[in-house]
Amino acid sequence: MRLIRKVGAAVALSICAAAAQAQEPVRIGFIGTLSTPAGYIGEDERDAFLLAIKQGGGKLGGVPVELVVEDDGIKPATGKQSAEKMLQDGIRIFTGINFSNVLMAVVPSVVKEGGFYISLNPGPSVYAGKDCNKNFFAAAFQNDSHSDTAGMAANEVGIKKAVLVSANYQAGRDSLNGFKREFKGEVLAEIYTKLDQSDFSVELARIRSLQPDGVFQFLPGGAGINFSKQFASSNLGKDIKMVATLALDDRTLTAIGDAAEGYYLSSLWTINDDNPASKAFVEAFQKEYKRRPTSYAATSYDTALLIGSALKAAGGDVVGNAGAFRNALRKADFESVRGKFRFDKNQFPIQDWKLVQIARNDAGKLDFIPLKTLVEDHGDVYAADCKMD
Repeated sequence: MRLIRKVGAAVALSICAAAAQAQEPVRIGFIGTLSTPAGYIGEDERDAFLLAIKQGGGKLGGVPVELVVEDDGIKPATGKQSAEKMLQDGIRIFTGINFSNVLMAVVPSVVKEGGFYISLNPGPSVYAGKDCNKNFFAAAFQNDSHSDTAGMAANEVGIKKAVLVSANYQAGRDSLNGFKREFKGEVLAEIYTKLDQSDFSVELARIRSLQPDGVFQFLPGGAGINFSKQFASSNLGKDIKMVATLALDDRTLTAIGDAAEGYYLSSLWTINDDNPASKAFVEAFQKEYKRRPTSYAATSYDTALLIGSALKAAGGDVVGNAGAFRNALRKADFESVRGKFRFDKNQFPIQDWKLVQIARNDAGKLDFIPLKTLVEDHGDVYAADCKMD
């Protein structure tokens, strides 16, 4: 009887240990830009992700999670250092990065260790084609997609001659390539700027001399604010239509003010989207944070729900059940605030894009007013080169 009691006690201890282990939260590495003038982007992304966790009672997909947050300061070396430390600590799910140059420094370390990177914003072309990776997912877009649809927008609003302006980094170069792919008019010049540039007098003088009827700009964060204000001050907006992307968001619109009125942009989501999931998200975000969510927040929220759907399928075991986690990510079985959402074979999105104008809403305030659907079920041109099973 003594032996039986000992065995019974050992079994009980084993069950208790397993139960305790089951309650250990899955840690998710969130490396984002929380400082610099672009820090508001990281704040929106972090806050939306945390909102999804809070709504789940500290869980995603019914699995307890812990978000481990680090600031990359838009420095690739800093982002890589944070990722490597997290990997050493056993973290195998990563997200949060907003800038492609940082992401490009981080992803190789993550996938080399068998980790998963689920991007809530950047989708560089290098991972969309022949170098696609089974453990890399782009939950927002492929970098070209918000700009090739901007090319469609430029065609739609009648632009015939355009000057293209972009920050000189991976996403910026992808953006101009995307725009040129779909734009039917003439590109007069491509102008690249520094990522943190604040004075655009030289660039604006060149635009004036070229006399375009349209400008396409991809300048995230503070650079986009300064460029737009200086563009308006130069009176170039009287004769030149401005086409932007989702880099022009609710926070930058507030900073730019009336200078942004009349801008056109392509967008995968706006705060005025009329679907139940989007309306519920907007209401919850505003209640929690006392501000309107940007599209950065929307794709981050979707990313959290996507990860939750995969954690549920894998029983929270990302290491031992990596195949189930990966397959569930591919299925994208969650209710997106964007409405329709699915992955192509390269694990980049297929989704609808809208033509949007910055115009006055019913309250007389500048807002993102959807005009029409530019394209349905839009993917990217690189997927054909992806040989992933």
